Amino acid sequence: MNLKTSIFVLAFLTGCALQKPVITSHTQLHFIGQYFIPLKKQFKGTTVGGLSGIDYDAKSDVYYLVSDDGSKIDPARFYTAKIKLSNKGIDSVEFVSVTTLLKSNDSVYSYSSIDPEAVRYYPKKHQLFISSEGEKIVNKEGTTLHQTSININKLNGVLQDSFSLPANMHMQSIEQGPRSNGSFEGLSFTNDYKAIYVNVEEPLYEDGPKAGGGDSSAWTRILKFDVASRKQVAQYAYLVDAVAYPASPAGAFKINGVSEILWVGKNELLVMERSFSTGRLGCVIKIYLANLSGATNVSSIHSLKGASFRPVSKKLLLNMETLGMPVYNIEGVTFGPKLPNGHQSLLFVADDNFSAVDKTQFLLFELK
Repeated sequence: MNLKTSIFVLAFLTGCALQKPVITSHTQLHFIGQYFIPLKKQFKGTTVGGLSGIDYDAKSDVYYLVSDDGSKIDPARFYTAKIKLSNKGIDSVEFVSVTTLLKSNDSVYSYSSIDPEAVRYYPKKHQLFISSEGEKIVNKEGTTLHQTSININKLNGVLQDSFSLPANMHMQSIEQGPRSNGSFEGLSFTNDYKAIYVNVEEPLYEDGPKAGGGDSSAWTRILKFDVASRKQVAQYAYLVDAVAYPASPAGAFKINGVSEILWVGKNELLVMERSFSTGRLGCVIKIYLANLSGATNVSSIHSLKGASFRPVSKKLLLNMETLGMPVYNIEGVTFGPKLPNGHQSLLFVADDNFSAVDKTQFLLFELK
């Protein structure tokens, strides 16, 4: 083999290694095992918890995990970890480092001024793209708004840039736009890294009520952005299921929304719906294969209530209730490496909310 051919083969194999797996409606998600991190585990002066996003850097064989602490317990931060997988499950989760998220002027975020929810590694420039939910705080001193955002951070944690958001994604003091703690929950690049998708967890105020019980479904939105310009390309309407179970006592907190998305090729995303009802252990996690082909670009539609459009289609791949065990507040998902048996791994992580009621739970699946 001559040098030119060798370079071509190397480039081809490298390109293949960076390609994300394709999931179809026939793909089976086979559960292998779980792993728990102790509540309030200490690591380098921080409390590990609130792990709301995870992404895998195949070249370095390291995982990035973002905490949604938001400088409430410790400064806003992300972790890197080594996770050893086998055909039998998750052998270990070893935290390697913790990095403080910093503003562009190198200052630390103040209490609750940021709410990191999803993280994706951008290998072309060795950056992290991190989504942050907005928050509206109303008290006797007035109303404080923390805006939703998609931030670009260096691996040293410093904010480098952010995306330009459409007007309907701006947090407002009135009941318009995103709901507090219900906006940018999930994030995913396309395979070529030219576009990135972000999902709104719950309906915008103008799009209708939140998901309720029975057959009370709800409309939310998935946004597509151009990575180079950092501007919106489109918005798509996605129908969220009703809350899986009634709350106990009646009238107590319950929710169903989209907690994460993952690009799987051919204009399709894995969409994770997370339903929680007070009085029940854990959550109901459903994994859908969502197809954006043919869906209407609804970015110009102010309200989805009564509007005419074609929504994102979806097909159920897995209801984690079928695992026959408690599944907690799953908020992050990533493709991992190939397992020793040659099957593609898929790894989920749960946000424990720094609470004894929840757990930091890792779930390992293989694609068949």
